[in-house]
Amino acid sequence: MATMVDVARIAGVSISTVSHVLNGTRNVEPATRKKVQSAIEQTGYRQDTLARAMRRSRTESIGLVVSDAGEPAFAEMVHGVENAAAERGLTLLLANSAEDADREQRAVRTLLDRRVDGLILARAAASPDSLLAGLRDDKAPIVLLDRLYRDLPFDQVGGENRDSMRQLVGHLTSRGHRRFAVIAGDLRVPTLQERLDGFFDGLRDAEVDPVDQLIVKDSSLDALTHALGDPASRPTAVIACSTPLAVQGLTALEASGLSTPADVAFATFDGFAYPDLFSPRLTTVRQPAYDMGVAAVGLLADRLASPDSSPRTLRLRQALELRESTELHSVAERA
Repeated sequence: MATMVDVARIAGVSISTVSHVLNGTRNVEPATRKKVQSAIEQTGYRQDTLARAMRRSRTESIGLVVSDAGEPAFAEMVHGVENAAAERGLTLLLANSAEDADREQRAVRTLLDRRVDGLILARAAASPDSLLAGLRDDKAPIVLLDRLYRDLPFDQVGGENRDSMRQLVGHLTSRGHRRFAVIAGDLRVPTLQERLDGFFDGLRDAEVDPVDQLIVKDSSLDALTHALGDPASRPTAVIACSTPLAVQGLTALEASGLSTPADVAFATFDGFAYPDLFSPRLTTVRQPAYDMGVAAVGLLADRLASPDSSPRTLRLRQALELRESTELHSVAERA
């Protein structure tokens, strides 16, 4: 097995120069670096990463636990984390909790046992407070992604959910909508609660009575299906607070024999990867999911460099993409 001594001999440089090339600990002239890299290829030398990690007390790896890796927004976050980690020479270890609190705890413990340098966590809906309490004293820094919590001593990055919903509702009320159905989902998820709060903000701005609104807070869409089937109580606009909830809402509309936007306007958060494939195309509040993943790695890198600095929370702006599902007609034009 080749050693650093063999690489140094063939390249005609010192062992310390080989070390600097391998570890990036000092600038090396391009011509010298090229000779070292050529010698590495010639000898087939491979670093002992475990020994290197023990010397540096770092594994050059980070962990990421997401609540639903198959959901489009989370998939983009994973992509952002992966690329940002690779740019820093970090290996990413990924786990999917599938919204299962027990599975989440096992994944977190497994990654920490593997001595990742830091952990990025998008918590499951039922994630217990004891999980974060146990992580406060852990050596590896933690960054919370997407699902943000107040008064926690962790770095966090998420979207401007409340203000984005407020803007969406402002647009819809300007088109004459006064009766809404909001598919809010599991409000244990802070992101969804923030979006619902923004909905009521928008109603107050437009002086619309909140009592007349239908809020679907669980996985059952019976109430929505019933409301859609009754012309007297039918909402004129439906807002889904995530991509999976949008699928449920569109299914309910189809089952009721209604179309969008001719019968009911429809808007969603997060959205689908290829909006042009939908007819009509869906108005969407788009998360900067990829950028959130990149920002999470940046926060983690900063925390590793400055362990004692104050925790930071980053809120990235979301984009309101207006399309035909809310734009074809106003309520007055349909009446």
